[in-house]
Amino acid sequence: MLAFLWNTFLGQIILTVGISMVPVIELRGAIPIATGAGLNFWVALIAAIIGNLIPVPFIIIFIRKIFEWMRKKSHRLDNLVTKLEQRAEKKSDVVLKYAFWGLVILVAIPLPGTGAWTGALVAAMLNMRLKKAFPAITLGVIGAAIIVSAATLGVTWLI
Repeated sequence: MLAFLWNTFLGQIILTVGISMVPVIELRGAIPIATGAGLNFWVALIAAIIGNLIPVPFIIIFIRKIFEWMRKKSHRLDNLVTKLEQRAEKKSDVVLKYAFWGLVILVAIPLPGTGAWTGALVAAMLNMRLKKAFPAITLGVIGAAIIVSAATLGVTWLI
């Protein structure tokens, strides 16, 4: 349905930003997809980083209230919130141990269960302030972008 957007430069950018905003996929999927579709690598990289960072402030600021609402809404949603909180708690060990740099590392590792969404969720669960968490998550996203880019294009582009 959205395939026609890949035919325009602006459409490619919009789709790259959108794909990188999706949990689990994030920029680790957006960069290879965009470059594979023909978008200039540097444009894809910047669009993916921006898109990956867009949800972060909203997650950090609003996720606790959203979870509270979900818990009240239904038993199924309550179970989902419990699972998400448990996942964040498992990932929080590295953040608690290494503070700022722990959050950077958690976000930078481009594997399932890590990334900006998980980092923002962990930051929110640990009551980290946005002005402390956002720079760490940003550095982690840039680190993940470098790793994914190296895997996508090969290490030669770094040299």
